[in-house]
Amino acid sequence: MTWELFAVFIGSSIRFAIPLLFASVGELVSERGGVLNMSLEGMMLTAAFVAAATSQAFGDPMMGLLCGVIAAMLVALLQAFLSNTLRANQIVTGIGINILAIGGTTLALREIFGARASVEVSGFGKWSPPLLGDIPIFGGPVFTQVWLAYLAIALVAGVWFVLRYTAIGVVIAAVGEDPQAARKAGISVVAVRYGVVLFAGFTCGLGGAFLSIGDLQTFTENMINGAGYIAIAAVIFGNWKLGRTVAACFVFGTATALQYQLPAMGVNVPNALLIMSPYLLALIAVAGLAGRQRAPTALTVPYWGR
Repeated sequence: MTWELFAVFIGSSIRFAIPLLFASVGELVSERGGVLNMSLEGMMLTAAFVAAATSQAFGDPMMGLLCGVIAAMLVALLQAFLSNTLRANQIVTGIGINILAIGGTTLALREIFGARASVEVSGFGKWSPPLLGDIPIFGGPVFTQVWLAYLAIALVAGVWFVLRYTAIGVVIAAVGEDPQAARKAGISVVAVRYGVVLFAGFTCGLGGAFLSIGDLQTFTENMINGAGYIAIAAVIFGNWKLGRTVAACFVFGTATALQYQLPAMGVNVPNALLIMSPYLLALIAVAGLAGRQRAPTALTVPYWGR
């Protein structure tokens, strides 16, 4: 492998990891608060479609981004209502929302854009920070990304600070570990759990919009293609720790990039094996083969109080 190909590979790995990073950071916060969002897939898919359709209609990617994030947060609000107010099974409701999103976006795509299974849309251009983009060999392929990629890095830093050094982080951890004790301390468990689910919707909106109007600048039926589930696996792989979760996202992103890099290098590996590699890693994470794991104590447990 030449240095030029290696630089392209690194840049592709980062690009594939960004939507996972957005979704997994939101899911990490939500799970630390005790709510498992199996509906990440539906949130991202809804955001991707709404962002693409709005951007196409107005010719303004920023409008698409805003509407996509709002749409994802509405889906998150539905998940929060089912999980926290109706106290429904979080896994079942999440999968149901995903199915609804797949059907709804497919129907809307065909109704708005006709029988086409995909549509090209206007989106964000790529940008590189000053000086970094001028680095020989690596500057262009690695650092020339859609600006949302740099927002994802800033988001990770912000979440790390909040969870580690602020009272908000302590409250979220308390609600996820012992909601009854948190209630006795004067914390509204339901309000906190609504908040963490809506935050997951916000980050999933960014991730879905990144795919449709940032990276690919198109929308296709079911284009999220399991990224939401892989983001959940990244949280498990990371043992509910932010640093390890971020690392897991880049591992999954690298595995996806290999699907395109190895054939370009002339390496004869069955294409089906390359396609399944991110999901195989996700299975390893969920099966607990990546090391001993400890989930928040109250994760998926309905709270029967205020």
